[in-house]
Amino acid sequence: MNTPLKDLVEEWLRLDPNESTRKDVEHLWNNNAVGELERRMRTRIEFGTAGLRGKMEAGWSRMNDLIVIQASQGLCAYVLEHIQNAATRGVVVGHDHRHNSERWAQLTAAAFIANNVKVYLHNGLVHTPMYAIIPSAVASDVDCDRTRRVPFSVKALNAACGVMITASHNPKQDNGYKVYWENAVQIIGPHDVGIAQSIMQHLEPRVHDASRVMESDLCVDCTEEMKKGYFRSLSNLRAKMLSFDGASVAFVNTSMHGVGDPFTSKAFEIAGFSPYTPVKEQQHADPEFPTVKFPNPEEKGALDLAIATADAKGASYVLAQDPDADRFSAAENCDGKWVTFTGDQLGTLFAYHVFETYKASSKPIGKLAMVASTVSSKMVEAMAQIEGFRFVDCLTGFKFIGNTALDLVQAGYEVPFGYEEAIGYMFGSEIRDKDGVAATMVFAQLAASLRARGTTVSAHLQELYRRYGYFETSNSYFVCTDPLVIENIFRKIRSSGDMGSSQGRSYPSSIGGLQIRSVVDLTEGHGYDSTNAPTYQPKLPLSLGHMMQFRASSDSDDSRIVLTIRTSGTEPKIKYYLEGSGSNRQAVHNLLGGVVDDLAEDWMNAAENGLGRP
Repeated sequence: MNTPLKDLVEEWLRLDPNESTRKDVEHLWNNNAVGELERRMRTRIEFGTAGLRGKMEAGWSRMNDLIVIQASQGLCAYVLEHIQNAATRGVVVGHDHRHNSERWAQLTAAAFIANNVKVYLHNGLVHTPMYAIIPSAVASDVDCDRTRRVPFSVKALNAACGVMITASHNPKQDNGYKVYWENAVQIIGPHDVGIAQSIMQHLEPRVHDASRVMESDLCVDCTEEMKKGYFRSLSNLRAKMLSFDGASVAFVNTSMHGVGDPFTSKAFEIAGFSPYTPVKEQQHADPEFPTVKFPNPEEKGALDLAIATADAKGASYVLAQDPDADRFSAAENCDGKWVTFTGDQLGTLFAYHVFETYKASSKPIGKLAMVASTVSSKMVEAMAQIEGFRFVDCLTGFKFIGNTALDLVQAGYEVPFGYEEAIGYMFGSEIRDKDGVAATMVFAQLAASLRARGTTVSAHLQELYRRYGYFETSNSYFVCTDPLVIENIFRKIRSSGDMGSSQGRSYPSSIGGLQIRSVVDLTEGHGYDSTNAPTYQPKLPLSLGHMMQFRASSDSDDSRIVLTIRTSGTEPKIKYYLEGSGSNRQAVHNLLGGVVDDLAEDWMNAAENGLGRP
């Protein structure tokens, strides 16, 4: 039986310490805005592996002071229960430039301090990757207080966990609460479930404001020391084997109204480059994001202002970071036409660069490993098969990429690179998270070194296609707001063919004129991997949402595809990630269109089911 709306409203008004959001709810109630109150009050915003993220408004389903306080109290209790010496090890807390970010960081700190937990609270704006530096990046002479020498970030500080207040590249009305575990990687199960349960056990606010946080003896400011350590870690990425003139290539950079510009400009200095030309209108942190609707470098039109600036300055390359500077994108002027590299193309370029660097070090190639999400391109997999290093794929998200890298290190491998197609790139052994600033620095070095050899990044990518085969992606989605329709679509896919019939399965056996050779179903309750006899159990963890991957190939040539379809955890979408590969570029390109047509018409029944298309 549903809780009466009146009870939900009254409980909110009883607990909310913020006068502004209390008045907002009172106004809605007094004006009988039942529909709006139902949207805000009926369901509670869910805490998951990504933490919290949502629209900034009053209500249980939104991001606001009360939700942040409750989340922090629950997280604190869980950390104290599960991590030894958590109170003295402390928690790292930082924030970006979005509306409410600074106050929510201080409220988070206040909740931990109320439980006698030390807090390393960043003073001022920081970018997300500052949370992932490990102890080797730390100077031995840094002291953050009189009693204990501590290094930087969650791992470097030996902190029990970290909290970053950011919504990354979401629209301006959103904000978020991202949690890192003691290994400086975003949380995965079972911690997400445990923290969510703990939050529900600590709903009564113990703190109501953060005005005295900075006065507490438990609040420590290591911001400048951590920045020095971060830049020291970037210096390890300076390509000693590459020869280039730091002034030979002109770059334009945009930080998308985010926090990245001071970090990126310093990275350029560390790498030995002349300063880039910033996109003035987007250079400084602005929570209104006035020049872009969605501050995501992947969005259509997001780089228009940067490209216009590059044209005016005669620059060859555009570089871009998202607002919290953990993602990176780039575009090149190819004979007057600007070409934006896809996330997978950048991942391939970076992977080969890392491979070459590792090979030049004379270390055994068999000890080199790289990681990518399972929906990313298989070109790095092909590269690994030819060159002899290890490639491992994992579920989508850097919480899985980072933890997979740590597992490989434990097994004796070096893992200097990992990526996901959503323009996230991890470099070096000191950071196990995506870092847009590091990616910017590495790309600039690559572009300059290629210029010194008389070529370009685009031309170099074509060389890699000739060496490892041509790979082309076609990623998109279908919009569906009815969960029942989504369930029926996936039920049909699992019962529409004879693939896996010997194991009692009925997956499709063909698509786009290709024969399906393997099926991996990573959906909880349906786990299946046709390549993993005799158990046929998937090697990867199962997902709460629907997720399947199909590999198919032609009987007449070397054309093949990998198709992954999955539901979105945050949007009413069925996403698909399609990649074709083979020696004939045109054949691969033509193949993708046929696969998408079959996917839409036969597998999804898009028209019959009323599915939207972008």
